[in-house]
Amino acid sequence: MADTAFSRLFIFEMANNHMGDVGHGLRIIREIYEASKKFDFRFAFKFQYRDMETFIHPDYKRRMDLKYVKRFSETELTKEEFLTLKKEAKKLGFITVCTPFDEASVDLAVHHDYDILKIASCSCTDWPLLEKIVKTNKPIIVSTGGVKLEDIDKVVGFLEHRGKIFAIMHCVGEYPTFAGNLQLNQIDLFRKRYLKITVGFSTHEKPDNIEAVKIAVAKGAEIFEKHVDVKSDKYEINAYSATPNLVERWLQAAKEAYEICGTMDKRASFSEKELADIRQFQRGAFANCDIQKGERVDVINTFFAFPNQVGQILANDMSKYTIFTALKDIVRNSPVMEENVNRLETRDKASEIVQKSKVFLAEAKISVSNQLEFEISHHYGIDRFYEFGAVIITCINREYTKKLILVFPGQQRHPLHFHKKKEETFHVLYGSVTFELDGVKRDAKAGDIVVVERGVKHDFSSKDGAIFEEISTTHYKDDSFYDDEEITNNKNRKTALTYWI
Repeated sequence: MADTAFSRLFIFEMANNHMGDVGHGLRIIREIYEASKKFDFRFAFKFQYRDMETFIHPDYKRRMDLKYVKRFSETELTKEEFLTLKKEAKKLGFITVCTPFDEASVDLAVHHDYDILKIASCSCTDWPLLEKIVKTNKPIIVSTGGVKLEDIDKVVGFLEHRGKIFAIMHCVGEYPTFAGNLQLNQIDLFRKRYLKITVGFSTHEKPDNIEAVKIAVAKGAEIFEKHVDVKSDKYEINAYSATPNLVERWLQAAKEAYEICGTMDKRASFSEKELADIRQFQRGAFANCDIQKGERVDVINTFFAFPNQVGQILANDMSKYTIFTALKDIVRNSPVMEENVNRLETRDKASEIVQKSKVFLAEAKISVSNQLEFEISHHYGIDRFYEFGAVIITCINREYTKKLILVFPGQQRHPLHFHKKKEETFHVLYGSVTFELDGVKRDAKAGDIVVVERGVKHDFSSKDGAIFEEISTTHYKDDSFYDDEEITNNKNRKTALTYWI
């Protein structure tokens, strides 16, 4: 049974509510089944096993003045009677769960082939019992009422080290638990602390309380446990057990909570109405001058205003990763329509380049900080990056500057340019690179240092790929002068982004 077996699992706890009466126990199982069968959850029935020969000390077996000695003794069932109840639950489709309170009861629960074993809060750090339970091949659910956090850590470690499939339950061992003592934030604590472990909520609040289960669902609990009973002229119902009609209200509350909370592990889908309602308030893109066919449409030659038209480019579309080119002339003040522009998305390409940079740095065994300022130089467009370009990572830019420059294998050239203000020193860290300085080529390998003085025209390329440091005076954005006017006129030749490796 995988961890997913615990998902949306609702456990009905019989405890001693069978009152030692098999007929009453069967009635509880059947009526709870009728109350729960219309809900699309996974359901379990749980029983408690105690080996009465050994569980109660011989000197106390006749002490009917002790509440729980009296209750356990008077509600005792035989092994065969327990098996009758278990079989009925199984026949009705319930997952079967057993809480054994002693080692002999573990053996009996395994013999009766229960699906899951439950460790009660009082047994959470009962190490002899835990040692017995982990020797079985059963999934385990652990309640934590009254258990210190450091002890829960120990139990979680104990079970993890033995490769057990298990879940833990936030539980408050007051019967009943008043609302102010439910401490539902403990679910958050467990989910943050034990990231890979399913967390549940073992409830002992008053049976008519349906708010607690809603909050527990919202907090990400996956397992829910409640004591159940049925009305009878012969037996009283305790203050924390729910009758079938209250169970139905409880489950309906959980169902509504799941519907309200919606999708958890991915972004929820959007209704057409939601998207239409939002779109009507978004600004549309309009030409702020006459735009010629073939010209790039960007924030320079557009303005954004309300209202937009159906099929119009929106301000939300104008990302640095999206390139719009006019397919026809667009007159000043007119809307920029989808049908009148060509759209080129470059975000995926930029992400791919960043991922390759990450792999390249790891291959070169170059350590970098977690947050990096990337600049992808693509002088003739990002689609030609692997022909002409480089990745530049700015480490620091003050009175002095340090950058890492990544040249991928086969990149033909980082185009010829010079700087008027900046002087650079290149220190090759990995691979080999060919520099050209004022027409003179120089091959450099890892460890080599190349100085580029102000005004010296230079470019670089690499057949097999290279990473080198740039150590320089302050870098200024307007201090790169290219021989090729096409590059000079290309105002979108770089994509800058912050990335967390």
